[in-house]
Amino acid sequence: MSKILVTGGLGFIGSNFIRYILEKYSDVEIINLDAMKYGSNPKNLKEYEKDDRYTFIKGDISDYDLMKKIVKDVDILVNFAAETHVDRSISNPHSFLKSNVIGVFTILEAIRKYNPNIRFIQISTDEVYGDILKGSFKEEDRLKPSSPYSASKAAADMFVLAYVRTYNIDAIITRCTNNYGPFQFPEKLIPKTIIRASMNLKVPVYGTGKNIRDWIYVLDHCEAIDLIIKKGEKGEIYNISSNEEKTNLEVVKTILRLMNKDESLIEFVEDRPGHDLRYSLDSTKIRKELGWKPKYSFEDGIKMTINWYLNNKWWWKSIIDDKILHPTPWKLRW
Repeated sequence: MSKILVTGGLGFIGSNFIRYILEKYSDVEIINLDAMKYGSNPKNLKEYEKDDRYTFIKGDISDYDLMKKIVKDVDILVNFAAETHVDRSISNPHSFLKSNVIGVFTILEAIRKYNPNIRFIQISTDEVYGDILKGSFKEEDRLKPSSPYSASKAAADMFVLAYVRTYNIDAIITRCTNNYGPFQFPEKLIPKTIIRASMNLKVPVYGTGKNIRDWIYVLDHCEAIDLIIKKGEKGEIYNISSNEEKTNLEVVKTILRLMNKDESLIEFVEDRPGHDLRYSLDSTKIRKELGWKPKYSFEDGIKMTINWYLNNKWWWKSIIDDKILHPTPWKLRW
């Protein structure tokens, strides 16, 4: 039986990955280490609490004493643990440095000293490249992060590559485009739009809404990670993208159309500082070398996502409160 340590497994992508692995494989054991910060939700994996293959540990990846104990007895480590919200990084960069840089450094040191044979997958982001007006970034392109969040993720990537080169760590970096799907924290664009529209509240859109992102359904991302664990090459970087580029305004309008809501709900608000115009990744490498391709179109994925949020109000109603029902530009209100 393979033993996988998933860090940040109570978050959006991490919990979907754990669910994907436990549903796909019977001969696997998952240890979920999560600090239970603002993006974590124990309800994300409540149905697995009594599953013998699943163990939860509350803890922080920057706690070296804890990490060195846990890594000794696992075969694979997938690191989803990170502060991820760009707006929050603008307001409070320090917590992003601690989680996203010091945390990854701590993981690498624990691996180097206590389990150098472990396979380590560092979940990075397309934002490390910065924006691109034409074409798409490849894995070897230079990094030009725009926010404290993306800068912290880029720094972590550099540490991972250095440990591969210097200490021969079996590590791989993945960089994925914008995920969407069930269990995503309500402050993110798609769940926020669905929830607010369902309540007939104004839907805030930054600036002109022309910022472009490539959107991927979260289960396609999970499948890509699973494939990389099995077939990925040590020291490599893999871009993961679906080629479903949409402006933020297109995303919001699509959701409103599918929910039979009027576009008058859209409210343009002051843009956030350093807002990248367009992200785009070339995922030829993972498609050709590992045989991965996405299964879900944006239209199908967004329909499933809308249905999930409308049918699982119990999940998000416990998160939102009066303060986050009144959005303001880039500041920490929903």
